[in-house]
Amino acid sequence: MRKGVTPEYWDEACKHLVKRDRVMRKLIPQFGEARLQSRGDAFTTLARSIVGQQISVKAAQSVWDRFAALLPGPSTRISPAQVLDLPLEALRAAGLSARKVEYLRDLASHFASGAVHVRQWSSMDDEQIIEELVAIRGIGRWTAEMFLIFHLMRPNVLPLDDLGLLRGISLNYFSGEPVSRAEAREVGEAWAPFRSVATWYIWRSLDPLPVEY
Repeated sequence: MRKGVTPEYWDEACKHLVKRDRVMRKLIPQFGEARLQSRGDAFTTLARSIVGQQISVKAAQSVWDRFAALLPGPSTRISPAQVLDLPLEALRAAGLSARKVEYLRDLASHFASGAVHVRQWSSMDDEQIIEELVAIRGIGRWTAEMFLIFHLMRPNVLPLDDLGLLRGISLNYFSGEPVSRAEAREVGEAWAPFRSVATWYIWRSLDPLPVEY
């Protein structure tokens, strides 16, 4: 995937959402030309998500930089074979926990062995891809859904495990009252078939700076 690719469906999605949803009618114009962008390649994107688990963004960047420095080539395109070749001590010295080392190696093994069908993803539906990804240690449904939105740019993902989405729906639709997953799902029904785009704007309502993975 080329750096900074924007989904072709974005403008159509915005028109659809503005027609269907009162909150989107107000939110979307506030962010002008801002768009979701996909960067990097599949393996590197997932490796970064593992490195960043349960630590701050700043700490994650620092560990990632040390990890990437162990490998030849750009840090935006790391190969599974390179990771499998690294000695355990080098990975630990970069600041990775023993568990994250296991996760990264499992991820690399899945990619190197062809257990994930990267070339077939374009013809697979969202749930089939999620099923493949959650079979990798350290990748849960939330990470798989973020991957679908930010890397594969699938248009209709509603990540109900995402606390930011639930908080944004609470503030924008329920006057700040807590919302259940069922209530969030009901709000999201009006966004189909562009639930990823609506989710992105809900995130923007909480933090105007675009999230990138």
